[in-house]
Amino acid sequence: MAEQLTFDWPRRVAMGAETFFVSEANAEAYALVTAPSSWPDAKLAVAGPPGAGKTHLARLFADQSGAAVLNAGDIDPDAALPDGPLVVEDGDTLPEAAQEWLFHAHNHLRSQALPLLLTGQTPPNRWAITLPDLASRLSATTCVAISDPDDQLLDAVLMKQFQDHQIAPTPNAFALLRKHIDRSFQAAIDTVAALDRAAMAQGRAVNRALVREVLDITHRTG
Repeated sequence: MAEQLTFDWPRRVAMGAETFFVSEANAEAYALVTAPSSWPDAKLAVAGPPGAGKTHLARLFADQSGAAVLNAGDIDPDAALPDGPLVVEDGDTLPEAAQEWLFHAHNHLRSQALPLLLTGQTPPNRWAITLPDLASRLSATTCVAISDPDDQLLDAVLMKQFQDHQIAPTPNAFALLRKHIDRSFQAAIDTVAALDRAAMAQGRAVNRALVREVLDITHRTG
């Protein structure tokens, strides 16, 4: 069968509270992020691997608090300081040119008792911060880590990825996938994306046979 022409259309990614699955792996992070009044010095960092749900948690906090959400790499060093709660995502990628802005934003938020939420793949004390005053303040931030997914959370991540891609796998396809997939958030994201591409290109349902093919491809190229 000839492969169909496919396009990478934007996906609608669900970020509401109803789509965040809490398990042992992320329960502490969820409890802290949703209770900002408990944060020491009104600041918290969430660390975890790609796909662990850091952005989802950040959006939950932003919806709850009205916080502005910035990606560290997009911070304008000349921007005005925040006038409300703030989220800085991917803080471990903070450019050197933006460090002074974050230093002043941190101090401003603290003086106003406004919460600051940071996310990154590693804790703030491991970020490559060259401004000493900012490094010391970030290192003092309470940090909660999201661990590798347990079986329940991996199932939930897979199901959410399928929903975001608007795919309905057959039950036996899902069972095969969860049995053989690498136990990581990134593997869940990458494998469902690969299934989506294969299904669209070949005009096929996401069934057990397609899962076998994609897993074989993934293992050969990974």
